[in-house]
Amino acid sequence: MNIINKVTLRHLKENKRRTLVTIVGVIISVAMIMAVSTLAVSFQDLLIRQQIANQGEWHVLFKDTNGKQAQSIKGNEAIKTLAVSKSEGYARLPDSKERPYLHVQRFDENGLKQFPVTALKGRLPAAENELILSQRALDSGGFTANVGDTVTLELGTRMRDGKVQTQSDTLVIGGDGPAETLEEITPKIYTIVGIMEHPSWEGYFAPGYTALGYVELSSLTDEEVFDSIAVFKNVNRSMLDRSLAIAKENDIKKVEHNRDLLRYYGVSGNEHVTTTLYSLAGIIMLVILVGAVSLIYNAFAISVSERSRHLGMLASVGATKRQKRNSVFFEGAVIGLISIPLGILAGLAGIGTTFLFLNSFIEGALNITQKLHLVVTPMSLAAAVLISILTIFVSTYLPARRASKIAAIDAIRQSHDIKLTGKKIKTSKLVRNIFGMEAEIGLKNLKRNRKRYRATLFSLIISIVLFLSVSFFTQNLERSADMSEANLSYDIQIYGNNKGGLEEIIPLTNVEGVTESSLLQTMYLNTRVELEKLPPLLRENAEGDSSLTEDGYLYGIELYGLERNNFISYAEEVGADTGDFLDTANVPAIVIDSTSFQDYESRKIIESKTILAKEGEKLDVYYVSDDDGTEQMLSKIEIKKMTNVLPMGAFGGGLGNLQIIVPDYVFQTLINSGTEKLVQNYAYMNSSDPMKTQDVLNEAKPSNVYIYNVHEQRQRSQQMILFMSVFTYGFIALISLISIANILNTISTSIALRKREFAMLRSVGMTPKGFNKMINYESFFYGSNALLYGLPISLVIMYLIHLSLNNTFEYQFQLPIKSILFVVLALFLIVGAAMLYSIGKIKKGNIIDGLKQENV
Repeated sequence: MNIINKVTLRHLKENKRRTLVTIVGVIISVAMIMAVSTLAVSFQDLLIRQQIANQGEWHVLFKDTNGKQAQSIKGNEAIKTLAVSKSEGYARLPDSKERPYLHVQRFDENGLKQFPVTALKGRLPAAENELILSQRALDSGGFTANVGDTVTLELGTRMRDGKVQTQSDTLVIGGDGPAETLEEITPKIYTIVGIMEHPSWEGYFAPGYTALGYVELSSLTDEEVFDSIAVFKNVNRSMLDRSLAIAKENDIKKVEHNRDLLRYYGVSGNEHVTTTLYSLAGIIMLVILVGAVSLIYNAFAISVSERSRHLGMLASVGATKRQKRNSVFFEGAVIGLISIPLGILAGLAGIGTTFLFLNSFIEGALNITQKLHLVVTPMSLAAAVLISILTIFVSTYLPARRASKIAAIDAIRQSHDIKLTGKKIKTSKLVRNIFGMEAEIGLKNLKRNRKRYRATLFSLIISIVLFLSVSFFTQNLERSADMSEANLSYDIQIYGNNKGGLEEIIPLTNVEGVTESSLLQTMYLNTRVELEKLPPLLRENAEGDSSLTEDGYLYGIELYGLERNNFISYAEEVGADTGDFLDTANVPAIVIDSTSFQDYESRKIIESKTILAKEGEKLDVYYVSDDDGTEQMLSKIEIKKMTNVLPMGAFGGGLGNLQIIVPDYVFQTLINSGTEKLVQNYAYMNSSDPMKTQDVLNEAKPSNVYIYNVHEQRQRSQQMILFMSVFTYGFIALISLISIANILNTISTSIALRKREFAMLRSVGMTPKGFNKMINYESFFYGSNALLYGLPISLVIMYLIHLSLNNTFEYQFQLPIKSILFVVLALFLIVGAAMLYSIGKIKKGNIIDGLKQENV
């Protein structure tokens, strides 16, 4: 080791406090970088494992293959494993509450492993005459069987309009189009060997409950048609082309890629999730780097100033520019060698502890079953190390260049830092008159050493900008999440089609736990509105629109028929006279006159009037005939009241749509042979225990009634916001640590370098009271100037964040007053505490020793 590096090491040992603060700052920076990179990789791993748990592990599905083609695919060097799947057909379930069929599907051994199948009783099938049934087929399908039973299933092929229907094809029975039929029915005998959980990979609208059988690839002939499901050895972009090449080689016409899984690997055509994940990680790392570079740069800049006389003396005895520059780089390397390993360990420990906490409620927040695992890849580790090295290098580059330019005479005389010309240190008389002589001395000191003052001020400004930017982003993220959730005032929704009617829904509103309910019938109709009655936003684009004719602009109407008692309560709430709605001949109605909607072109949420009509006006209402598709006049509706309040269960529409509310007895007068098919029936209810109420409803409801638990979804949304807040506020806490370490390190070191100055002031009679007054003014001057620059910069960044979020959510920019007040208070407290702590140590020192100090 050369003499320059030995001097550098000695300097680091003698300045233990500054060295320790710098090391701690770098450790925090490296820990955050490592935590963010690990978080991105771990979250990607979670998404991959969850997708496999839900839909099975497969990359490419080769449809309608035969035995020869399957063997060829299996032997390809790019294929890791190959599973086969064959549909045996559908058996009718006459007693089913939901789905009319039992679907028998056979997997080979690999298929039963790759697709999530969990046996609740018994075992998985191992022979071609064995079946494992879904528990849901027993509970809701009306199928009766126990483990060990032998059953005969009448299996057939679902056909519609001459085409074979699969599990992914929507069930069609009756309706306007051709109905599906079950054809080529063949009886088959099976032994029930197990009962399994409902398969998560079974589609929500699948027409049949799943029953799994077993098949051997070797037993399938070239005449049989089945699906070959491949897992590739290497998941990368080339596998997409490779799979198509395999299909071409084997004359396979249909190929499907598991894009839901592949996109989490970042190799599918739709890479938005991966891009978003790594973009967010990149943005967070950039913010971390700004704070880290500021902290480390100031530490090394002050170090160079402190060592300037040593460097000058080394230059006087022959040290070259390169040696002086390298001494600063060497100092950075020593700090890095200590800090980077410790930072990586600290980052892994911190994110690992966070995962343990999050895993306790992650299932509810994200509706997933997998846990977050701490995943460290060579790439994430290398990225953290390289970014940390780059951060230290950037932080030391400018101080190193400055060190190389220090001339021997200037360094020994300290003339390169200290500015003693009258013009440079001139201060206003107001400072002395208002704050006293001590304040003037403090201000002159800041002016005489501008480089040190600017380094400290820059540190404070960066801290303000970092904290306010991140806290503003977090607050707006939560606000956007709240806006994205529909403001629903009920816990449970019940839906029944027009065939069911309200008579099947009404009894469900009286089950145990229901505290409030509302019955609604809806019908979608049309009306024509004059151009002058259109709201400004709609009128601007109405010209040339095909919806505008001589009769007016075509509006869609959502007509709501509210149960009598519910309507009376609603009418009183909006200030309408209930007596106005007794005359059914005039079809009296309440019209919603404002709406909030998402504009899909600008992707913004916008508020607007729906129609510029007045109470007492009438609207001609039409419906579209099923016979010839023409508009048929239904009735005139009289506007009795206009309001922006929606009843429970009603939704606001976009421009060109009206929500009209009438009592149920008025609604019934509008139902005829042409409109009866348009009627849909709903019930909305609040419950003291929504989860328990849902269970009761599921047991009591008929098959043509559907239940949606809004409360459960609302809870998950709130948990998701909490989940995000853990990371964002944890990030704010770590940013705050960097900022505080930055301020403490910069100010305390700056004060420590002024020992001689303070000793001189004490030697000429400055009292402790005057000393404190000078320091208080300097603290105020640092804080006020930092706020003078930091707040405007922060406001600009916050407004840019607001504009970015406004691409999706349109709301007014609001200053984060609480965050700003917190920053102002915290800044003065931290600066004042740092100054007083440093001065307290200097005051304890001997005046003679202070005057002997050689550094500035």
